[in-house]
Amino acid sequence: MSKEIKGILPIAPAVYNNKGQVDYEDYASALSCMFDEGSHGITLFGIAGEYYKLSYEEELKLIDVTVESSRKHGKPCIISNTRHSTEVAIEWAKHIEASGADCMMVLPPFFLKPGGASLYEHMKAVGKAVKIPVMVQYAPEQTGVAISPDVLLRLNEECPNIIYYKIECKPPGLYIDNVVKKARPGTEVFVGNAGYQMIEGLDRGAAGVMPGPSMFDVYRSIYDLYMDGKRQEAFKVHKELVYFLNHIRQNVEMIIAFEKKVMKKRGFIKSDYCRSPGFTSDKIFDDTFEELYEVISEYFTV
Repeated sequence: MSKEIKGILPIAPAVYNNKGQVDYEDYASALSCMFDEGSHGITLFGIAGEYYKLSYEEELKLIDVTVESSRKHGKPCIISNTRHSTEVAIEWAKHIEASGADCMMVLPPFFLKPGGASLYEHMKAVGKAVKIPVMVQYAPEQTGVAISPDVLLRLNEECPNIIYYKIECKPPGLYIDNVVKKARPGTEVFVGNAGYQMIEGLDRGAAGVMPGPSMFDVYRSIYDLYMDGKRQEAFKVHKELVYFLNHIRQNVEMIIAFEKKVMKKRGFIKSDYCRSPGFTSDKIFDDTFEELYEVISEYFTV
């Protein structure tokens, strides 16, 4: 692996035109802006990236565009493997590796809530199918599947390339501690859940955060302040960010919709179209959004 994976690694947005078709050109433009203005890397097919609303052909094209853009800018790209069948996930893993991705993230299958042994065998088989670094995502709130940290540690011990974890349980602190303190040297943990516990996660040894894409520069500012030892300044910016997130992130489809509103307002994308079914806003939601947006926009650096 030639590219260091750490810092702010946003979830790539699903960018559509006003007719609901994937706009690959606009997507590439958004990635370029994020890379140029502070994102340490990018993560494709995260839960907040609407992977579940994309066709197979669209996924293939998005992988190509993402890898090409990340190479152009010298930044790492992480591509998530969301397949529920082990056999299919293995084939998809091989494609992700062949695409030139720097890391593969594995979202454990959750549709029919498989048990611990089945989850372990799935993640192990998918991890061993490739040689590139692998990240395991633990998102029990979104998937409804609980996984003991001992399972992740066993994977870390038995699969040399499983060296990253995205942790977004609530609360994440002790779970992060378990992994950071007991995993092999060189293993890194990343904070999920929109970075609500970003500073605590960094305190516990996390290597970075994997937030939504619309305010990557705000997260970067917090990260830089924290790394520079300016803890109180980092808390100040994080407080304003969480205040804004508290309104726009009341469920997954809501955060997707409002992340796109922010990206459009900031000129990162042309359309904030979301494929159906999705979140339907109203005047009160939107008015509150505009009020809070005015406050958080003071912290934008782009």
